[in-house]
Amino acid sequence: MSNKIQEKTDIRNISFLELKQKIVSLNEQSHKSNQVFEWIWKKSKTNFDSMRNISSKTKKKLEENFYFNQTKLKKKEKSQDGTIKFLFVFFDGKIGEGVLIPQKQRYTACISSQVGCSLDCTFCATGKMKLERNLMYQEIYDQVVLINKACEEEYSSKLTNIVYMGMGEPFLNYKNVIKSIEKINSEKHGLGFSQKRITVSTSGISKIIKRFSDEKLKVNLALSLHSANNKTRTEIMSINKTNDIESLKEELIEFYKKTKIKPTFEYVLLKGINDTKEEIQQLVKLCKQIPSKVNFIEYNEVENTQYKKTDKKRVEEILSTFDNNKITAKFRQSRGEDINAACGQLATKNKKT
Repeated sequence: MSNKIQEKTDIRNISFLELKQKIVSLNEQSHKSNQVFEWIWKKSKTNFDSMRNISSKTKKKLEENFYFNQTKLKKKEKSQDGTIKFLFVFFDGKIGEGVLIPQKQRYTACISSQVGCSLDCTFCATGKMKLERNLMYQEIYDQVVLINKACEEEYSSKLTNIVYMGMGEPFLNYKNVIKSIEKINSEKHGLGFSQKRITVSTSGISKIIKRFSDEKLKVNLALSLHSANNKTRTEIMSINKTNDIESLKEELIEFYKKTKIKPTFEYVLLKGINDTKEEIQQLVKLCKQIPSKVNFIEYNEVENTQYKKTDKKRVEEILSTFDNNKITAKFRQSRGEDINAACGQLATKNKKT
């Protein structure tokens, strides 16, 4: 990065008030900050030339004082089932992935919060990458913009849902995740996307779930549970050593009390590991203690693991058990597995472009 750029400020990394103060200091009228902020966040522009109601004189001043750290789409790959995987390049050459999942009238963007992941869930490819860095809130926002553009081009529809279920642990990049939700949701200075159609997925960090509960958001919460048995969960998810099921249960009950939103348990079915009668009965018991619902997920093959998919007959038995107990449960079949875009498969092969 040149010395000249280092003297400038990333215009998307400052608040509206800071932008307003800077524009006034440049001897420009303060209302121009509203125009510029709208171009940046509502209309998703990443250059000053495209800001049509800004004078050339003002644009020149902006270019002398600010720059954009842009996220670019390097590659997209379409699955036989219509799922599209995206390879994003961030300003420093780091790369991350996102996914567009089309399903009837539902178009879901699965976005990343980190490059890599610091957790080591044994069934997930991303954890094998290790963590490179947190994504900034504008980089998370950019993924939504780029995936939405592709959705309109491919399916003539805007996104209907956003899930923070891509690479990384959102609650270990908490401030940027919350700020990105603000930008994605804001009607005045953002994309105007409903919070009710946004889901944040976490592997389970009790103290951050508590913090999230206090945000007074209408955002859905999903917990990657994968076992309601502490011994089993610790074996496949080491985070359970410091955030066991009892501590998670306490905070999830509080989350429901404060938000009236039922958390969703994400549960990848692993043959002979967490799909046994004993394991499923423990999950039923937990669901009866916490107002919740369950998404059973088909296991997707990951290199250097010995796990197998649960048989279809066993899946049907499990769903029947939940139906008999009047607990909402669904089975999510693999999508985009042929292009390594399915749940647990996101892992960039190259660390830099």
